[in-house]
Amino acid sequence: MTKFYGIGRRHGLMIALALGLASSNAFAQDKPKVSPEEAGYAASGTSPLGEAEMHQNMNPKAPAMTKAEFEGARKIYFERCAGCHGVLRKGATGKPLTTDKTLAGGTEYLKVFIKYGSAGGMPNWGTSGDLTDAEVDMMARYIQQEPPTPPEWGKKEMLASQKITVPPSQRPTKQMNKLDLGNLFSVTLRDSGEIALIDGKTKQIVKIIKTGYAVHISRMSKSGRYLYVIGRDARLNLIDLWMPEPTNVAEIKVGLEARSVETSKYKGYEDKYAIAGTYWPPQYVIMEGDTLTPLRIESTRGVTVDEQEFHPEPRVASIVASHYHPEFIVNAKETGKIMAVDYSDLKNLKVTTMDAARFLHDGGFDSTGRYFMVAANASNKIAVVDTKEDKLAALIDVGKIPHPGRGANFVHPKFGPVWATSHLGDESISMIGTDPIKHKAQAWKVVESIKGQGSGSLFIKTHPKSKNLWVDTPLNPDAKISQSVAVFDINALDKGFEILPIGEWSGIADDGARRIVQPEYNQAGDEVWFSVWSAKDKQSAVVIVDDKTRKLKAVIKDPRLVTPTGKFNVHNTQHDVY
Repeated sequence: MTKFYGIGRRHGLMIALALGLASSNAFAQDKPKVSPEEAGYAASGTSPLGEAEMHQNMNPKAPAMTKAEFEGARKIYFERCAGCHGVLRKGATGKPLTTDKTLAGGTEYLKVFIKYGSAGGMPNWGTSGDLTDAEVDMMARYIQQEPPTPPEWGKKEMLASQKITVPPSQRPTKQMNKLDLGNLFSVTLRDSGEIALIDGKTKQIVKIIKTGYAVHISRMSKSGRYLYVIGRDARLNLIDLWMPEPTNVAEIKVGLEARSVETSKYKGYEDKYAIAGTYWPPQYVIMEGDTLTPLRIESTRGVTVDEQEFHPEPRVASIVASHYHPEFIVNAKETGKIMAVDYSDLKNLKVTTMDAARFLHDGGFDSTGRYFMVAANASNKIAVVDTKEDKLAALIDVGKIPHPGRGANFVHPKFGPVWATSHLGDESISMIGTDPIKHKAQAWKVVESIKGQGSGSLFIKTHPKSKNLWVDTPLNPDAKISQSVAVFDINALDKGFEILPIGEWSGIADDGARRIVQPEYNQAGDEVWFSVWSAKDKQSAVVIVDDKTRKLKAVIKDPRLVTPTGKFNVHNTQHDVY
């Protein structure tokens, strides 16, 4: 039996019991020991739902809780736990924490499980210092109570939140500023609830614009005029880049928590519609592109692709706009279903549903724009959607927890066109053949897998004009790895990677985290921009590297750059260049 030194025998036995039963206990996860990278990623998904009003429904069989304790525990749950176990505790990437299971476990067992974690995937919330013993006890009692349900959010609530500050009739008919819009960057300032618009040539901040909490993505309209920005709090901002200076002209809350937004791109529908997908309620809404007025709301609640069981909260993780049809490709995370939503007739909505794999997350198009490659991250797969035929073309096994961002397209010297993803759970980089015509034997297969400098990667990037492949590792527990970036020569992948010390180049004091995240190219494809991401009370920066020489070109440091993360070049985002 494993010995636990430095603790009492009784607690040692309890820990041994918790860890020893990890493979069979109702709360355990059926996967190998969780890595620090996975635990960090799971714990980083703070949900705004912790601030929402919810009814406390006391379970008479559960240990007593005061209202103050219940509210405190509820906030912790949505900050730490909901991302894995679900809003309603019915399970997502983590197992269900429903009362039939938690009451059977009992308070003492649950306290050990929460405090020490398990080899099956539960982080050690207590021994890591994230939760005090009192908070661990409170959480053990909380998850034996009936889970509170957040309010639904329909058209009435959306319209009540809508603000049109500059009506379309009062907006300019042409660009009224001298900005080089194609080389403008929308930079997420995560913890200040803002974006920074930065000029790609001068490297100067054009404007700071207030947005929702923890902006997840920025997306461009087909014309390149409108910038759509959505925060985790489901606040969607519409920014008109043609105004004398870029201005927020409309906003709306599409729910209580969200991650995704996209706009119509098919010929004849340019800028006409916008779509946003929410985590809560589990649904998507199609809106007028220039006012954000909701037109059609559709729930994603339904049956999972594997066990064929009803799931009450399939979150919409990502959306892209088809180039072949007037359709949005909508990905429902928990059910593993991909929906091609035809927006040509909203009164008679047609949706083609494709079964993929559970836990769909992020992804992007192949180089032709026909095939959409999306990571089913906790299933360790990439799903390939043929957006011309509206069919699932393939389901491909890759490394552990793929997290490509939009991925990277390039021509492999041996296997032809490929799309690549890095991984959160291991150091591998998987390259998938994407040409079923001239390279049929390699199509929809991992043609090569190489090793990067470590696990904990969130984004991989290249550009059609570049010979470099950049891979970040911001969630790696080793500071040397998280504060640097690996770069490969596409024509000599077997020679390995060069490490660039981006954190050091930033000139920021090393008391900050200095995590390097999300390489993004400028319009010309000759510069790569990196966020140097430290805590909100520490200095952060944006570091720019010459793509050809791999040398430092510029550093943007400004007190207003609070926790910069995602960066979205207008031209590349507008035209799906990656």
